[in-house]
Amino acid sequence: MSNMAINNERQTAGAPPRHILSRYSFEGNTADVLSDIYREDTNMAIWQRTLSDKLAVAAEGILSRKPHLKASSIVSPETAVSTANEMIGLEGNASLFSEDIAQLVDMFCCLFDLRRAGLRIAALDRAMCPRFHVDRVPCRLITTYVGQATEWIPHDRVDRAKLGIGNQGQSDDASGLLKNSHAIHQLKRGDVALLKGERWEGNEGAGLVHRSPSISVTARRLVLTLDFID
Repeated sequence: MSNMAINNERQTAGAPPRHILSRYSFEGNTADVLSDIYREDTNMAIWQRTLSDKLAVAAEGILSRKPHLKASSIVSPETAVSTANEMIGLEGNASLFSEDIAQLVDMFCCLFDLRRAGLRIAALDRAMCPRFHVDRVPCRLITTYVGQATEWIPHDRVDRAKLGIGNQGQSDDASGLLKNSHAIHQLKRGDVALLKGERWEGNEGAGLVHRSPSISVTARRLVLTLDFID
């Protein structure tokens, strides 16, 4: 069963409609928790999975062989394995990685009734999106195979007026974006998360606020994302 983060925010005079104020994250250790993204009061669903030892080794091997990997393609469940193989090669046990990608593509397309999805795999040595932000998409899947994973803020702990130009040139810590010092949460390696964006119907003004983690000069990440195409 999934766990819900409680949001105690109350509606006040002149505030946005109630449907914008209440947004929760759901998490669980089985893939079926991802279907909770369809709940109107949800803007994040997290499948808390643990990578198998073999898959973790395969991911480390890909990062070692392709430290500057940046690959993207439009894939279907039927073409995901072959496309992934072209992106990462077939050295070692990389086929395990391709098979995992194909499983995620199949789940993503089935969940949202899509024929295709936008696949991106990236090896990163710096924060790709270092500032907290929302995505102008309906929904995005993200998972980190190597390194630190995505940071995010629960809906009731962020002042959205401080996003983008609203920060007036100040850092996220100094702008007033965070309502308290314990607001930042972080996914774990292997977690599969669905992040509901601003273009999900009825979720305008409530897209999940998140950013890439800061990483040291010696650390690297291997990250996969899936996006809507159709």
